[in-house]
Amino acid sequence: MEYRSLGRTGVQVSTLCIGCMNFGAASSEAESIEIIHAALDTGINFLDTANGYAGGESERIVGKALADRRHEAVLATKVYFPTGGVNERGLSRYNIINGCEASLRRLNTDHIDLYQLHRPVFDIPADEWLRALDDLIRAGKVRYIGVSTFPAWLTVEAIHTSDKLGLNRFVSETPPYNLLDRRIENELVPMAQRYGMAILPWSPLGGGVLAGKYPVDEPDQVVKRLGQTELYKERISRRARVVAEEIRAVADAAGMSMAQLGLLWVKEQPGITSVIIGPRTMQHLTDALSIYALSLSADVAAQLDEINPPGSAVANFHNNSNWMKMKLPLD
Repeated sequence: MEYRSLGRTGVQVSTLCIGCMNFGAASSEAESIEIIHAALDTGINFLDTANGYAGGESERIVGKALADRRHEAVLATKVYFPTGGVNERGLSRYNIINGCEASLRRLNTDHIDLYQLHRPVFDIPADEWLRALDDLIRAGKVRYIGVSTFPAWLTVEAIHTSDKLGLNRFVSETPPYNLLDRRIENELVPMAQRYGMAILPWSPLGGGVLAGKYPVDEPDQVVKRLGQTELYKERISRRARVVAEEIRAVADAAGMSMAQLGLLWVKEQPGITSVIIGPRTMQHLTDALSIYALSLSADVAAQLDEINPPGSAVANFHNNSNWMKMKLPLD
């Protein structure tokens, strides 16, 4: 297994991270625990969940899986999305601290290694959430803090606010990043490299588009199944699927599957620390682990740059970020 430093910290995390969104939803408790244990057995030591995944079931299952193996895992979770009443959402001090306490109970642990703000807010001053997070660290309930899908400018503002007030700083950013949406290369990646932040990309396979799950001329079954039409139409658009077929041709010529190429490409990009994968089955985990026997040549990387140039996007994976204004054509 390959490990990299979690930003400016001395913590070493595996270059694949088990994203736990499927656990308790698409994957049963037994399947989820089996996947987690198998991942730990291979040397993967990084797990990422959130208080809103499967109504809290994901955290409960992760806690159960780690009951006797907590010391083997760097455990990350997140807070922001609604979990109940009007005050059980967002980034108020009230919700951050109460959310952390609830996550600790579900995870059956006395501390969270990486506590992340799941999305940004713009109507609450940064010092409100930073002081709450700092208090959690000082109380020993959280080791490090990070953000997910934040704009670069707000992250920098938060870093400077932390420095000014003597508070703990964010050590990581978790953005969407894949061969269909490369926009983080414009500002977020350079910012993270400059300030020593880890980058932990989610959706490296474009919601299944880069795994060949959605052929060009077949209906978008995921849109119908989840009923979140606008969100998924922008991610699993016909344009995205056409580009995915071009990527498939490059993968075929390189002797690997499209999914292997998509995941390997993200792992090898500058500034990337650990790639969040979301295995629903044991086979998904096995397929992901196969990338460690592969390498990305400069020639293949150049071909991928031709298909979707650096900093560009053909699908919109920032469309629930609350700040990205850019719209992309669907066809």
